[in-house]
This record gives sequence, C-alpha cells and structure tokens, in this order.
Amino acid sequence: MEGDMFSGFGNGTQVDGKVLQTFQKSFVQVQDILDQNRLLINEINQNHESKIHDNLSRNVGLIKELNSNIRRVVDLYADLSSSFTRSMEVSSEGDPAGTFKSDGKASQKRIRSG
Repeated sequence: MEGDMFSGFGNGTQVDGKVLQTFQKSFVQVQDILDQNRLLINEINQNHESKIHDNLSRNVGLIKELNSNIRRVVDLYADLSSSFTRSMEVSSEGDPAGTFKSDGKASQKRIRSG
C-alpha cells in the first residue's frame, strides 16, 4: 500500500496512500481521546452530584486532565490541517483548475469555455 495513489476526491486529485494512513492514525488518536474525555466528564458529573468532599477534590485533577486532552485534540487537528494542506499543495502541482495557496486557502482558476 505504501506509495499507492488514491483518487478519492471528486476533482480527480490523487492522494498518496501513506498520507491516508497518517490521517487515519490521527483520527483514531482523536477518537480515543474523545472517548476518554466522555468517561472523564461522566466521572466529574458523578463526583459533583455526590457532593462528597473527596470526590469534589478529585474533580480538580480530572478537570485538569480533561483540559489537557482537549489541548491534545486541538493540536492533532492543527497537525491534520497542516498535513492535509501540504498534501493538497503537492497533489495539485501542475493542476490548472485548482490550487492551494501557501496560506492553505483554495484558489480556483477560472477555465473559459470555447
């Protein structure tokens, strides 16, 4: 699969199979963190509802862990965005119909018909 090309976009853009594997790995990491956050939030809610001092004190650490996980998800999405932009820049080189500028925004060139 390494080096395989995948034409998965409607505009015929080809994406390297290794790039897709990287995206898949990142999305799995994000989902794992989000699943962990769901469990943390449930525990935080239970502790809050119990109004037991030790449980409420434990929430401080759980909320810090939750915040750290949220930062990790943001970082993973930022990395995914950069990787996607780079892969689109590489795959659209020489494509007169659409390119990505260095700021990551799409730039469509108008093609005049006959």
